Order: sequence, then C-alpha cells, then structure tokens
Amino acid sequence: MALIKSISGIRGTIGGAAGEALTPIDVVKFTAAFGTWVLNQTQNRTIVVGRDARISGDMVNKLVIGTLQGLGINVIDLGLSTTPTVEMAVPARQAGGGIILTASHNPKQWNALKLLNNKGEFISDADGKLVLELAEQEAFDFAQVNNLGQVTTDEEALQKHIEAILALPLVDVDAIRAKNFRVAVDAVNSSGGFAVPMLLEALGVQKIEKLFCEPTGDFAHNPEPLPENLRDISRVMEKGHFDLGIVVDPDVDRLALVSENGSMFGEEYTLVAVADYVLQQQGGGNTVSNLSSTRALRDVTEKHGGSYAAAAVGEVNVVTMMKQTNAVIGGEGNGGIIYPELHYGRDALVGIALFLTHLAKTGKTMTALRASYPNYFISKNKIELTPEINTDQVLVQMQERYAKQPINTIDGVKIEFDKEWVHLRKSNTEPIIRIYAESESNATADHLANKIIGDIKEIISAKG
Repeated sequence: MALIKSISGIRGTIGGAAGEALTPIDVVKFTAAFGTWVLNQTQNRTIVVGRDARISGDMVNKLVIGTLQGLGINVIDLGLSTTPTVEMAVPARQAGGGIILTASHNPKQWNALKLLNNKGEFISDADGKLVLELAEQEAFDFAQVNNLGQVTTDEEALQKHIEAILALPLVDVDAIRAKNFRVAVDAVNSSGGFAVPMLLEALGVQKIEKLFCEPTGDFAHNPEPLPENLRDISRVMEKGHFDLGIVVDPDVDRLALVSENGSMFGEEYTLVAVADYVLQQQGGGNTVSNLSSTRALRDVTEKHGGSYAAAAVGEVNVVTMMKQTNAVIGGEGNGGIIYPELHYGRDALVGIALFLTHLAKTGKTMTALRASYPNYFISKNKIELTPEINTDQVLVQMQERYAKQPINTIDGVKIEFDKEWVHLRKSNTEPIIRIYAESESNATADHLANKIIGDIKEIISAKG
C-alpha cells in the first residue's frame, strides 16, 4: 500500500489502512483541505471535478463531490473527462479551482487528486504546502444543512475543448482532411478512448482503428506510454495499413506516436516535432522543457532563431518558466505538450491536432519526419545509496568535480559536455540519485552515465 502527499496533490493505492493508502478517509480529508484552501483564497464557491476511467474513479468521485458539498461548495461535475479538459473548464466556468481524479500513467490500483487553481493550472509549491497543512491540522469548517453545495453536470466540456482546438490558427483542418490519414489509436481503456476519436473525426480523419478504447479502466497494458508497453499498436502498424499511431495515457495529457512501420517516433520527439511546426509558422519564438528532456528541442529552437530555457522537472515549473520567457510552446520529454495559445497545461489533444497539421503540410511519412530531427538518445539510470549518506553533499561534490563544465543547479545538478549532458536528481522519498544522460548514440549515453555513476561511487568510498 502507498500514499504519497505532494504539493500538487495526493496519490496512492486503493485499499488498506487510513493514512497508508488512498482510502475513503484520506480522500475526504484532502478534498476538505483543498476545498477550504479555495474558499480561503478566493471566496469562490465553485469547483470543477473530472476523472479518468480507472476502476476506482466512480467511488472517489462520489467522495470528493460529497465532501465539497459538505463545505458549501458548488460542484461542476464533468464526469469521465481528460486532464486538459478540466484545466480549460475551470476558467471557462469561472470556478475557484479544479480537481482531476487520475493517477496519470500509474497502474489501475492507483488513483490521485490533482489540484488546480482558478486559472486551471496546477497549484504552486507554496499553495500546495498550505493545503497539506490544512489537511494535517484538519482545519475544516463544514456548512450547515441549508448551505450545502449543489451539483451540476457538464457534458459539453470536451466538445468545447475540441472546438477551441479547431479554432486555433495553426490547426489546419482542411490540410488534415485532404491527406485522408489512416490512424490507429491506443487509449489504454480510459478517457482517451472517446476523446481522441472525437477529435480525429472533427479533424476530418475517417479511417480510425481503435485499440483499447472502451473506457472501462481495466488497463490492457501498463498505462505509461513507453515502447515496451506499446507492442500491440506496434504490431498493428507493422502491417502497413496506417499512416500513424497515436497513444495517450489514461488522463490524456501525454502523447506518444508510432510511425507507419511500427517504430516508435519517440516520446521526447513529440514536443520537438510540434515545436518545430509552431516555430516555423510563427517565424521563431522561445521554448521551454525540463532539465531531463532532449537537447533536440534546443537545436530546433535555435534553428528558428529562438531561445531555449530549461526548467526544473515538474509541469508547474515548466509553466512558470514559460511565462517568464514568454515561450510560444513548451512541455516535457514524456510527450507532454503545453501550448499557451490554448492553455497552460499538458494537452495531448492539441498536440495531436498540431502534429497532424505539421505532418500534412510536410507531406512526409512519420519515419521521414523523425529522420529530419537531430538524433539523441537518453540513458536513464539510478544509484541506490544507504540512508546515512548525505545525498545533497554528494551532489555538491559532483558539482565541484565538474566545475569547469556548464552546470545548472535549479533541480539537482545538470552538467553539459558540448552536445552531451547528464542530469543528477535525488529522490524525495528514498535514498536514490536518478541519473539521466543524453548523447548521439545509446552506447555513448550509457558510457557517460556509467562514468558519472563511477564518480559518485568514488565520492562515497572516500567518505567511508
């Protein structure tokens, strides 16, 4: 059993003892804390709630809505929805905040409460700490019977979300329709199962092959859209009957693409390709991704005359940096695209529309388009430390060891070597340092990671 409390919300496994998993008691407590925070911040008595299709979603949804009503808060219930749809609905409905019930890419035994402010963006670090304090203190004041909140449903939020995407100047429906794209979709039996086909049909795509598109929440495979989990759609694509494959995670904020021959386009390159199109159409502009994302975005940005900036890992950090640098597009290397022209949140649906427009206008196949971008490989590793080792001190010594190289310390330690880099981040929950290294081949990326791991072991041995 697991329960993880963080500034952006609470997530855990269903079942078990209160305080040790995401039990009904924990759901109520943290919902009450967030609802109280919204009332304290804005005096706005409306919160938007939506969920993905996971099995526990209906139960958690009822607990959340009932708790908010008990605080005297009116709830706009979107029902089965997507994370970006909820994000857009919050400001559209002038709500004080939003709650998305999804554990994103985690397996079906997990669920979570993701918390949004009145802009439909994830709450800040400072606000998240306030919510956790309210939960810890159980500082809730529930409403009297005549002041309970009301519940209304909104079944049009997704349609409005799609209409807003179609209205974007850089989404060319005519160009997409003219290409007669044949598309396969893997939605891992969650909300993307109806959201992605609905978008594709609106974009004029007529040939859609649906894999795992029944929103039962009984995930057909590990829901994280990594190559090892996408063998079914890869086999479908290998037969040569489709132009591209689309894969989304359960709450539709991450987008992975599969090429016409069954090969992976690469989650890192979803953002690279969409950014290339946006920058090309706008005559340049600034971009942002997190420190662990591919250098290819920087290369593409500079090719178009723009500036690239790296943010600490985490969507809220990327959004903050995008606002500071006036970035026209940004996101994370996990297939998360943030397009401010629509809203400041990762959105697989707008990513699909922009990518299909790009593919249509280039006239290239998926493999040819992928080959047009700088080729990098990321090696992901970790080193486990004993609890008595001071992880922060190890990172400081690594920084000192490579002081002659360009170094970024806003989130761990990132060291650059020409076009190669390595990023060291400590875990907040266990004595682990995660090590991400990127180079122009898998072998050299692995070699760089192993060199850094060796350095860390030397530092630890010297202390011993």
